[in-house]
Amino acid sequence: MTSAPSTRWQNRIIYLAGIWSAVYGFLGIYWLQGGASFPFGKNDPGAELSPLKNLTVAIGAPIIIILGFLGVIIAFFMLRQSTNRLFQIASAIYGISMAVVLFLVVPDYRLLAGVAYAPLVILGAPFDWPAGIDLSDIFPWPAINQGICVLGGFIWIAATLLYYRQNRNACVYCGRSSNINKWTSPEAASQWGKWATYIAAVVPLIYAITRYAWALGIPLGLSQESFQQGYDNGVWLGGAGLATVALCGSMLTLGLIQCWGEVFPRWMLGLAGKNVPPLLAIIPAAIISILVTSTGINIFSLVVSGTSLDMLQDENWGANTPILFWPLWGIALGIATLAYYYRRRGRCKYCGMI
Repeated sequence: MTSAPSTRWQNRIIYLAGIWSAVYGFLGIYWLQGGASFPFGKNDPGAELSPLKNLTVAIGAPIIIILGFLGVIIAFFMLRQSTNRLFQIASAIYGISMAVVLFLVVPDYRLLAGVAYAPLVILGAPFDWPAGIDLSDIFPWPAINQGICVLGGFIWIAATLLYYRQNRNACVYCGRSSNINKWTSPEAASQWGKWATYIAAVVPLIYAITRYAWALGIPLGLSQESFQQGYDNGVWLGGAGLATVALCGSMLTLGLIQCWGEVFPRWMLGLAGKNVPPLLAIIPAAIISILVTSTGINIFSLVVSGTSLDMLQDENWGANTPILFWPLWGIALGIATLAYYYRRRGRCKYCGMI
């Protein structure tokens, strides 16, 4: 077992968490002093569906300052490898709470929409389609900030997990210890991960079916008036593009349990027969699971609260009903990704455990 490299890796992640928090702490001071581009709430013209739509600079900036510099303090004591039980509990609460806020509260539908539209905009750029739209339109500053916050969520959950592993005398790199958890074995993960993968692959198909139907002139789940308006504006063609992205995502999700998700298939020239790097599947799947879950919870909360009454109209059920299943999709995809990790991680290069 070689613990030194994993300890250095752990320290880099905690340093990064502290730096990320410090940057936002100073940004909070800048915004509180009247600085421009506060990317939340009242200052964000596209935040009408955001959980933070009513947030003002006077309230939001101090919260950012407090959470930012509190994160710096916690990261400092993590680096000192504090074994104080009270601090361990406090750091776990902070890290998990930050991840929940940065994953599920800060992002809204625009970040997922930008990620979904980006391939269409890039591929359609030579043909000026969609007309007059480029990447800056689908990724305005508030959406970019949301992406940075999601990244911060991953950094903080990683730092918290590494600190937790250290204090339970587990391998910092892989998390294994002398206490064997049967549910994390490749055999167990292949069982519980299979059902999660199937759910994560089926749910986006519900969305894709409605959007393909509209593109083909079938007003599935829409009033004739709503359908005709979208048809005249050419909106449903873009919807078909998003449906294609969802369909491709559904097919790629199945790779989490298929052999071609572990070994590149024969038709991939130059890669055929080589092992698929686990992170090539884990990183995008983890990001999409977070974005889909946050968007789904956002839309679901609006429907339940009655904030958007048009979403409750029976004649237009096809517009938003498929999105109500997205929290299930995102959670299932996250579980499927975790199972894939447990199946693919193999022998740890630091602790030597399997």
